[in-house]
Formats: sequence, structure tokens, C-alpha cells
Amino acid sequence: MKHPTIRPRDAATLALIRRDGRHATVLMGQRGRSQAFMPERYVFPGGGVEPGDRYVRPSAELSANVATRVARNCTPARARSLAAAAIRETFEETGLLLAAPSAPPTGQVRAEWRGLHERGLAPALARLDYIDRAVTPPGQVRRFNARFFMAFADDLHGEIVGNGELHDIGWVPIPEALKMPIPHITGVVLGEINRLLGDPTPRDQTTTTPFLRHIGDNYLVEME
Repeated sequence: MKHPTIRPRDAATLALIRRDGRHATVLMGQRGRSQAFMPERYVFPGGGVEPGDRYVRPSAELSANVATRVARNCTPARARSLAAAAIRETFEETGLLLAAPSAPPTGQVRAEWRGLHERGLAPALARLDYIDRAVTPPGQVRRFNARFFMAFADDLHGEIVGNGELHDIGWVPIPEALKMPIPHITGVVLGEINRLLGDPTPRDQTTTTPFLRHIGDNYLVEME
């Protein structure tokens, strides 16, 4: 059944990379068979933005470069919320925290962030890189305007413990991940990660970000 009128919802995804010498693995999990959107596909953790994401106090803010590039298609406040959502969703779905020690926040703490702050940690927005954006094609049962962030496992806390949204969560070499049952966009992002890992150019010198959109029966990659 087609759903042509569904508007994309803002969402954020986090590709976590673990390096071992020249080899790199990425954290992937399999969506459940009963899920309406992309069932049984392997993906990065992520999900929609929640109201509390706007107000969370991080250990450090986004880098100026990342904040500028994310905010090219949304407000600066929304860009920050998207980055926070990527970290929160990863924590909820995998048990892994991209965070750094921080003083407890003053005032009320939203329930979705309480577990993190109770550990004396706060989301490490400064550790995020922004590597891709994609909009789900029309006609899907769910549509997302998804921003893809990347970070390294050096800054992770916790152990892998799923909440049921993802199964078979684990670290996968990128060549193997590309052979798994993955959505098209996940393959595109994996290719971009592979390219970035081999590119010596400092990331704070990048000025554009790939944007994948669907035109007719084709995908088009633009730079924004």
C-alpha cells in the first residue's frame, strides 16, 4: 500500500566506528520482523527527535563546523536536537553512551535523559561528525528526513544491551556490512564512512555534506 502524503519526520542516526589498526568495524543491529518500516534490515541505531532533546545539557557542544553544516536545512536549535537524538536513540537501542563526565544538570531532567545523567555523564555532542542526509522516498509507510552522524568507539561508555528495537547488535567489518540485508541508504552511508576513514583531510575543513534524495525511480546524491 502506497502512502504518498506522509511528510518526513526529522530523525537522527549514529554510525559508531571501532578502529583496530587499519581495520574498522561499525555497530549494526537488525530491525524486527514485525516492524512496519524496513523489517529485518540491518541498520545503525537511530530514531526520531523528541522534545527533551532540545534541552539536554551536553558535556560539550557540537563543533562549529558540524553545527553549521547540520543547520543548512534546519534551525540551529533543531540541529542541536538532532545531534542529541542520535546519542539518545543509540543509548536506548544498544546500551552504549557517547558521553563524557559532567557535573549534574540543575533543574528538571527529562526522563529520556535521566539514566545518562545519573551516571555522572552528559552527551558528548562535540564528538559527532555529520556525514550524510537522506529523505525516505514517497509512498513508504514511514518517512524520515534523516541526518547521519558518525563517532568513534573511543568515547563510548557501557555495554551492548538492546531494548528490543534492534536484534543481533554487534560490530561488523565494513566490507561484511555491505553484504548484509541493509537498506539502500545504509549502503551509501557505509561507502561514505569507508571513504572518510581513508581521507587524511581534517574534517573541520569540510564545507559540504552529501544529501541523498529520490527523484522518480532514481536516487540522486547532491552536496549541501
